[in-house]
Amino acid sequence: MRIKTENAAGRPSGKSRLALLDTIRGITIVSMILFHGAWDVVYIAGINWPWYHSRGSFFWQQSICWTFILLSGMCIPFSRHLWKRGLTVSFCGLLVTAVTVLFLSEDRVVFGVLTLIGSAMLILAAARPLLEKVRPIPGLFISAYLFFLTRWVNSGFLMPLPGIKLTLPVSLYRGSAATWFGFRDPGFWSTDYFSLIPWIFLYLCGYFLTGYLMEKKVTGHPVFKISIPPFSFMGRHSLLIYLLHQPVLYLLTGVLIPLILAG
Repeated sequence: MRIKTENAAGRPSGKSRLALLDTIRGITIVSMILFHGAWDVVYIAGINWPWYHSRGSFFWQQSICWTFILLSGMCIPFSRHLWKRGLTVSFCGLLVTAVTVLFLSEDRVVFGVLTLIGSAMLILAAARPLLEKVRPIPGLFISAYLFFLTRWVNSGFLMPLPGIKLTLPVSLYRGSAATWFGFRDPGFWSTDYFSLIPWIFLYLCGYFLTGYLMEKKVTGHPVFKISIPPFSFMGRHSLLIYLLHQPVLYLLTGVLIPLILAG
């Protein structure tokens, strides 16, 4: 998440971080840890918490994934090693899948958020020369509409306008490849499922939003330098924290909470 600055001759002369994006990502990571901790309390520790099944809990979960995916897209214009990063994140997604399938089959993660973000990085790495020819504002509006249009593709329909649903053929929803794209196979299940469609369009919204901010030359504004050290640190190390937080939570909810309740 770096940007190049220019010297008087107009040539790149250094690097600076957009601290605000790190800070927001760190806050989102904390929110995610709390949400996953609540999930573990309900489904692993077996504590009855009706609110967790409410609409408020759904909005909490959605606020986390929307922010995280949008921020990830916003960082793409500053990434120099996108192929490498995409492969790394994709590998981590496969690692999470392998571990959960082998050791936590009832809570397995297949096509989770890391797989989505890794896939999106690789796709944008390949499409970057083409995307750079698209002006930010049209790109942002088109991406936002495509996200709205396909938001419920997992459920079998498109929504071209509010309240108007177009049911998709059932024949599309067959197999793992279709599930990865967004056409969820009826027999598929995962505790963390983020298909390429619709989420890549939200990812593109972030990409074009940063393009707009750079075009308007506002990324140097003091607001983008806002940094809250604990959150900024977590934002810079979000991938590692994501990989480690669930084992810690499993330990707390699967071992310590039962011991406390037994005592």
